[in-house]
Amino acid sequence: MFIEPFNGRKKGWIEVISGCMFSGKTEELIRRLKRVQIAGRKAEIFKPAIDVRYDANDIVSHDSSRIRSTPVDNPYNILLMVSDVDVVGIDEAQFFDPGIVEVIEKLALKGIRVIVAGLDMDYLGKPFEPMPALLARAEYITKLHAICQQCGEIANYSYRIPKIDDQVLLGEKNIYEPRCRSCFYEGQK
Repeated sequence: MFIEPFNGRKKGWIEVISGCMFSGKTEELIRRLKRVQIAGRKAEIFKPAIDVRYDANDIVSHDSSRIRSTPVDNPYNILLMVSDVDVVGIDEAQFFDPGIVEVIEKLALKGIRVIVAGLDMDYLGKPFEPMPALLARAEYITKLHAICQQCGEIANYSYRIPKIDDQVLLGEKNIYEPRCRSCFYEGQK
């Protein structure tokens, strides 16, 4: 993939917010985007169209913070919808196909600050593509943690309660719980 670099004065970059379920990724994304709005900067915000857990359009955190967004099926549509913006926010990046990496790279090379949130590991504790590729390209990475629902320690894993093998299974506290490494692997036995 060849991406022509931006040769103007405006510099773009990529920020990735990652972690397990219930670690506050979306809440942190919303916080950063609201600060962008307070600063009078222009932002466009996107989420995968399949994520309708709390709202069909808005990005909504588990604590009910929300911000208006545009749902998209194909990450390349983001390039068609972005014009004259300072910042692009993208939630639940793990639900996009690998094309999201090229899209985000192109946005940053155009001089846009791109803030992306998503799960870094799936319910099996394996890297959740395309997040590892985004983490490798990011200038700034924020790794958030939840609290283990079994022992109260720092949680880094998303434990799936029902035994369903699909990698993508949208859900909330009835489907997932945050767990520390020990409790996660104990539950996998």
